[in-house]
Amino acid sequence: MATEELFGAYHFLLEVSGITGDMKTIIGGFKTMSGMDSETEVIEFKQGNDKVVRKKPGRTTYSNIVLERGFTATDDLWLWRKNIEDGIIDRRSGTITMLDQDLATIVAQYNFYEGWPCKWHVPELDSDKSAMAIERIEISVEKVERVQK
Repeated sequence: MATEELFGAYHFLLEVSGITGDMKTIIGGFKTMSGMDSETEVIEFKQGNDKVVRKKPGRTTYSNIVLERGFTATDDLWLWRKNIEDGIIDRRSGTITMLDQDLATIVAQYNFYEGWPCKWHVPELDSDKSAMAIERIEISVEKVERVQK
């Protein structure tokens, strides 16, 4: 009996439209990605004298995508965030691609839409530690979908 192949959670790419030019550009070097969740509210109702409470799906919401990476001199995501701080509505789409061990085979892809950076975390600095400086960005999205192969 064949077993299912398990994939590591440590090989992934982020692409965002409009970071450099009009096409999607790979923004690399991320340590973690989390928060790509969806949730559909449950609407409870009764029909007539029914003693059973019925349930149907309501609106679906998506969590913020949280990305962390080692701090570099690259300011691509910061400039996107600055647009939002300056009152410029700058929504973009993107893709998160999960890769296999060979770093070439695509395991899964998730597209997000109408995203914009809603939160920026500057790295914590501490002269008593030798840890890498980590910056964090949260991207608010209106929709996430898994790309079907």
